[in-house]
Amino acid sequence: MLTAQILAVAIFVIMFGVMISEKIEKHWVTLGAGVLTIILVFGVAMQSRDALFETLNLKGIITKDFWITSGEGGESSTGINWATIIFLGGMMIMVEGMAKAGFFRWLCLKLAKLVNYKPIPLFLTFMIMSAVLSMFIDSITVILFLAAVTIELAKLLKIDPVPMILAEVFCANLGGSATMCGDPPNIIIGTGLGYSFFDFLTNTGVIAGICLVFIILYYYIIFRKAILPKAGEKIDFSTIPNPSDAIESKKDFTISCVIFAIAVVLLVTHSMTGLTVAFIGTFIAIITLITAGKNVLIILKKVDYQTLIFFTGLFIVVGGLEQTGILEAIASFIGKISGGNIYIMVAVIMWISAIASAFVDNIPFAATMLPIIKSLAGTNSPMLSCLAWTLSIGTDICGSATPIGASANVVGTSIAAKKGYPIGWGKYCKSAAPATVIVITVSMIYVFIRYCGGVEV
Repeated sequence: MLTAQILAVAIFVIMFGVMISEKIEKHWVTLGAGVLTIILVFGVAMQSRDALFETLNLKGIITKDFWITSGEGGESSTGINWATIIFLGGMMIMVEGMAKAGFFRWLCLKLAKLVNYKPIPLFLTFMIMSAVLSMFIDSITVILFLAAVTIELAKLLKIDPVPMILAEVFCANLGGSATMCGDPPNIIIGTGLGYSFFDFLTNTGVIAGICLVFIILYYYIIFRKAILPKAGEKIDFSTIPNPSDAIESKKDFTISCVIFAIAVVLLVTHSMTGLTVAFIGTFIAIITLITAGKNVLIILKKVDYQTLIFFTGLFIVVGGLEQTGILEAIASFIGKISGGNIYIMVAVIMWISAIASAFVDNIPFAATMLPIIKSLAGTNSPMLSCLAWTLSIGTDICGSATPIGASANVVGTSIAAKKGYPIGWGKYCKSAAPATVIVITVSMIYVFIRYCGGVEV
């Protein structure tokens, strides 16, 4: 077993190192690491078919509970979490359909028009919109269209788009922490522990809402002068596109809005209906493709398959760590240094999440930490809930601190650079790092007050 443990850890560390170097696309990195885990860890070192089959986790897909459940328990956190992958794939298809119909561009232009294109109200409105949309749509998608429209409007309004993009990226990560479907780490945690959309909304959602107030105030204070046009600049409002111009087909636009509404309703009520996120993702994808007509192939081609491959490989590597007992050993270490004190456990998990997620993608970190907190809590449900919400907030929000901490950060800075507005590490971290410290401090105090006091260790 020692050889298997060494190999599993080595593959995991090398995988992270190569991802950080950014020399090879990360989906190929995790897929390659996954294949090595299957061959070297499960095949050569362990020689265990059971470990391999548990990690591949294919038999769960054909069971009734995978699609319709009583709500008790969660999708197995061992190996590939197919519920996460299927749900993400379904939502990606829905989002591509909405983008094709012009929904996102219309929404941005409509809100800009409602505030009369005034820089400060526009700045605040886009921050809130970024947070709210990220509660239901992956933050990567939100930033993709929001950053592009922000730059377009900024050029017409003669203002600097960089402060707005920086604030939008942070708020997207913050909003994504509020719900189960808002950010990939939450999907992993939710499917792994059997938590519902409403569970997240009433726990991490409250924390995100409180933090959003602080963050809006913070960004307003530091950027209120930077987003104003220079004195003497004349703005030609006739050049600004009309919101209706974004809609090529009213029929497609209406259909996309209805499908989005159905998705929200299904997610909010899935703990009552028993429909799992895998079922919801599949159902939404099917009705999107049925109503897409001749645009089916266009939508399917634009789906981010690389992210789905990334998840698959990642889950296999983490499964290798779990099957060899490494994750259980880490859990024991955290339990030992905390002395069984829930306050210390929360602080350790929160700050480890914050530091790690600032420099490595928060998705693999969440996938790695989930079985660790399950091991720490054992059969203590209140402790598990406390640690789960701590992990969610730590990985979702604290990934905002650096340009590489979360996928939305990478997307936002990349779009800005392509449009002629490069955002270096210094410029990014100058505003995002203090904002992250504010959020993590507020969140930790809230967790201490609301959850820790009721946990018996």
